[in-house]
Amino acid sequence: MQRGSRPLVIGHRGGAADAAPNSLEGLVAAVAAAVDLVEVDVGEALLLGHPGEERCEPPLHLEAALAYLAPHTIGVHVDLKAPRIEAAVAAAIRASGLEERAVVSSSSGLSLRRLAGVAPSLARAISYPRDRVGVAGIPWPAAVKAGSAAALRAVMPLRARALLARSRAGSLSLHHALVSPAVVSATHARGAALLAWTVNDPARVERLTLLGVDAIVSDDPRMVFEVLGTLSRS
Repeated sequence: MQRGSRPLVIGHRGGAADAAPNSLEGLVAAVAAAVDLVEVDVGEALLLGHPGEERCEPPLHLEAALAYLAPHTIGVHVDLKAPRIEAAVAAAIRASGLEERAVVSSSSGLSLRRLAGVAPSLARAISYPRDRVGVAGIPWPAAVKAGSAAALRAVMPLRARALLARSRAGSLSLHHALVSPAVVSATHARGAALLAWTVNDPARVERLTLLGVDAIVSDDPRMVFEVLGTLSRS
């Protein structure tokens, strides 16, 4: 994942601010917003959806999502939400012709090592922390309580190096509350990219851009582009 003069913009679960997440309509919204990559959650049977969230009906299959995205120029970010689907996901991406425009992420280092074994050329990102209940309620250390996030940020440079090494990943996908100048530097020192998720606040987009993150994941990519446009003119 290469960063240019600005961070890449990734549409979270498609264009979740404008359409149902992980739906065909969400993918259409992401394409219309001209995102650099569109992110989708993939679970058992390669159906799109996030554990703990209501799926669109009928649920969209990964192959159908990739078939829609393939003719466009944007990339795809596949986030694994079930174990032992790595080979099937890699095969679907390869069959769609999107392998060079794809990155696969997981919070499981084991899953990414399995992926490296079956598809070594496929870009991989290790996600942290593990999101057990969905985007609306992250249960890890009462995380954004005063002090908790600060304590986690302080140890993240060392943790980032360990996560990248153990998972054999080329990118770190990190919750925005844990991003600091030190973790950006530590990630880049390993030759890895840093993706910040899920960023829906303009002030946070500006801060992360100035810190030098490589990609910003957002439900509202149009807002992110507006902020980036303002920064480029300042």
